[in-house]
Amino acid sequence: MPTLYRGNGWRITMYFRDHDPPHFHIITRDHKETQVKMEDLTVIVGDVPPAIVRAASSWASANMATLRGVWEDFHPTRK
Repeated sequence: MPTLYRGNGWRITMYFRDHDPPHFHIITRDHKETQVKMEDLTVIVGDVPPAIVRAASSWASANMATLRGVWEDFHPTRK
């Protein structure tokens, strides 16, 4: 589970071979976690405070090409 970005008290990660849809995880210093769908930056599930979700989503929006590339690297095409 590599860290792709560190904010102030939170980080964005992805898990190898995680489930669809393409998403990333926001994990806080106190171990709260939220999954965010990359397609439209909506929360799938989680309990990270809204201000942190907004900050992480802002970074993700500006770096979506990188996130999609990492997802593709970690999740080979399934047949």
